[in-house]
Amino acid sequence: MSKIVINAEPRVLIGKQVNQLRRQGKLPAVVYGHKVDPKPITLDLRDATKILSTTTSTSLITLVLEGKEFPSIVREKQIDFILGTLKHVDFQAVSLTEKIRAEVAIHFEGESPAIKEFDAILTSGLTHLLMEGLPQDLPETIIVNVSKLRNVGDTVLVKDIEVSDNVEILSHSEEMVVMVTSSKPLSEEPEGEGDELLDSSGEPEIIDKGKKEKEDF
Repeated sequence: MSKIVINAEPRVLIGKQVNQLRRQGKLPAVVYGHKVDPKPITLDLRDATKILSTTTSTSLITLVLEGKEFPSIVREKQIDFILGTLKHVDFQAVSLTEKIRAEVAIHFEGESPAIKEFDAILTSGLTHLLMEGLPQDLPETIIVNVSKLRNVGDTVLVKDIEVSDNVEILSHSEEMVVMVTSSKPLSEEPEGEGDELLDSSGEPEIIDKGKKEKEDF
């Protein structure tokens, strides 16, 4: 994958004053992490939006700030849900020689034969996997092929997912990623069946065909 570069500038305005930057087409951000004290920065809103729309939480991004390059990953993006625009971005500077932990998104591909053959549905469990590795080795996404799920009850567990030897999955190995389940409700017992021994209160009726014994007083 080609190198992802975002140019940044130092930022002086903080707090509510950053609205001035947004009106100027700037995106307030901050970078912190490996050998970097938290630094308020600004990005070009249009360029940053275009680049960050195609990256994931493990995409390695090179921030260029005052002539220095900072390998980084995005830790948080704040979005204006009314306008649909970025409001703020947190970047974590990383070392290319030190392992980090990150959540990697799971994406499904293919089609399970059980969907057509049994009118089944796929129920997902996890949406992300917690992984550890060098920043440049972490995958951007985990692809799970569901075409091997042929019957109701078939599952993919965390332990079934194969990844590079350079990274480690920290999520519990027995957690369910996806399962084939039936779309039909469980069949109910026919009405009236089994009711012949129930009285009006719903309690079992005691049927005594023998001679009643004398009651004790």
